Amino acid sequence: MKSIKLDIPFLISTVILIVGGFLIFSSAAMGLLTAKSGNYSSVSFNQIFFGLFLGLLACIITSQIDYKLYRKYSFWIFVLSVIATLLVFVPHLGSAHGGANRWIYIGPLSIQTSELLKIGYIMYLAAWLAVKDKAKNFKSGFLPFVILSAVVCLVLLKQPDTDTFIITFFAGLAIFFTAGGRWRYIFLLAFIGILGLGFIATMRPYVMSRFDTFLNPGQNSLTSGYQIEQSLIAVGSGGFGGRGFGQSIQKFNYLPEPIGDSIFAVASEEFGFVGAASIVLLFVFFAFRGLKIAGKVPDSYGRLLVVGIVIMIVSQAFVNIGAMVGVLPLSGIPLPFVSHGGTALFMTLAEVGIVLNVSKSAKKK
Repeated sequence: MKSIKLDIPFLISTVILIVGGFLIFSSAAMGLLTAKSGNYSSVSFNQIFFGLFLGLLACIITSQIDYKLYRKYSFWIFVLSVIATLLVFVPHLGSAHGGANRWIYIGPLSIQTSELLKIGYIMYLAAWLAVKDKAKNFKSGFLPFVILSAVVCLVLLKQPDTDTFIITFFAGLAIFFTAGGRWRYIFLLAFIGILGLGFIATMRPYVMSRFDTFLNPGQNSLTSGYQIEQSLIAVGSGGFGGRGFGQSIQKFNYLPEPIGDSIFAVASEEFGFVGAASIVLLFVFFAFRGLKIAGKVPDSYGRLLVVGIVIMIVSQAFVNIGAMVGVLPLSGIPLPFVSHGGTALFMTLAEVGIVLNVSKSAKKK
């Protein structure tokens, strides 16, 4: 076997997602020019400088850092990420928006700390389960996984940020499965997850409302069903080839969050079925190359780390896309590489850099 350099196809797919995502964001952000509460200049600056520029810099740096160092310090990275996420509840430091405490402000800079918790959880879980056959054992594998996930659950549900926890837990489940977790444990986790989601839905009306809207989208078209209705109008208006770049109508005062979780609908309207399918296929290829890298990594930690990162990014993308076309309940989850969010884009690019570093140790078979 011969060592190879970083995975070029994975890098190319990432570059296409970055460039395409920035173009889609630029067009969607134009809708802010007519929005009463929109601030086109600050939103664009935040995305370009804090997300794109600093994110690319972070990607370059993390692609040069030996990923094995993360295993050595994974416990402390996780602890610090939990502490950072809890800072959203500190008065005058944390900030509430839409009834959720998800950001901290340091001067003019806002940081969504749950993005740190996601990667901290993946790094520590991968390090814990990297020991051979550990995931197969109830006490040393399954139980620690449940406890670790419960910590993340409590922190994120307190904000509340149910959607982020679901995505993070799904990535953790992928790590547990890849590490050799027994099927009976996975089915047990799935059962617990369904019960937990049902409990959350009964305790939090907005979660129940999402399920109700998903099952009966036409009943609340002016309230809880408004976003999905406008999204489907945008997707349908795009037809096969789309209206053309910058020509979306729905982004102007019709579609809620056109630069956030609704941005796929804007892209579908402007680029049609061809553009929407291209986005889906790009994420499929991104997942394929990422998992292929994981399959070639000689050590278990690198393999589990890549699986966690790739599954987290791709599952988030498909949850967002599925919600916008009505095959999943609305989630509020942004589209990676595309939606507005400087912290999210920064962390996504930093995570891609980690995968690229791991790919350097992959072997040709």
